[in-house]
Amino acid sequence: MATLDGKPVSVDDVLPLALANVGHFTSMRVDADGSIRGLSLHMERLARDCSIVWHASLNTDCVREYVRQALQGQSGPCVARVTIYDPGIEMGHPAAAAEPRVLVSVRGAGALPPAPLRAQSIVYERDLPEVKHVGLFGALYARGTAQRASFDDALFVDRDGVVSEGGTWNVGFVDQQGTVVWPDASVLPGVTMALLQELSDHRTATVTLEQAKRMSAAFATNTSIGVRPLAALDDTEFPVDHPVLAQLQKTYLSIPGETL
Repeated sequence: MATLDGKPVSVDDVLPLALANVGHFTSMRVDADGSIRGLSLHMERLARDCSIVWHASLNTDCVREYVRQALQGQSGPCVARVTIYDPGIEMGHPAAAAEPRVLVSVRGAGALPPAPLRAQSIVYERDLPEVKHVGLFGALYARGTAQRASFDDALFVDRDGVVSEGGTWNVGFVDQQGTVVWPDASVLPGVTMALLQELSDHRTATVTLEQAKRMSAAFATNTSIGVRPLAALDDTEFPVDHPVLAQLQKTYLSIPGETL
């Protein structure tokens, strides 16, 4: 099911999004009780990115109402994606687009936590990494490359070998002293990452690929997967039962959800 500004969406409505591929979004895991961890942070992201992409303000109260409408009749955990785009955009004059609208789509959510992840390092840097934008070609191409090599996903490193983020997730590591380390790099500021950083004493540091492979453990985070252990990075194996990972998962699941 998908709606545009609270009304059923048509093919003509989404055709400009498919053809021009300009917009930004956030995805929120909705638990069975209807609550959303980090809801306020998701709304802040949408408002911030709307200002960057469209040079326009966003009424997040309206966004919340559209999401509430889209969730009516849903049972069980699900993921609500809110995409902000302008159906009137033209490829020749993107600066003229200044009336962003709200597309809401809903899909089922998997169980938490999902199975451990095996990642392949791939040299790639996202455009405008601080914005959660719809330009996913590079990230999904890298994911496909990793999957064809028998991995689950790609972990991005820059041309200097510095680790940044995964295809659609943030990455964190546990060093030899048991401290959680987040890469100091140009990455999307993830909501799940932010929630964990608020509750624990973590550090941020530049992490090269070689350093990453010497860590005690590694994990991925996003709203759909929570905290997901990395079982491998390239040919380096990581323990998936490290006690710090178990504590991170417990911490994340203990965070109370917010109501729409």
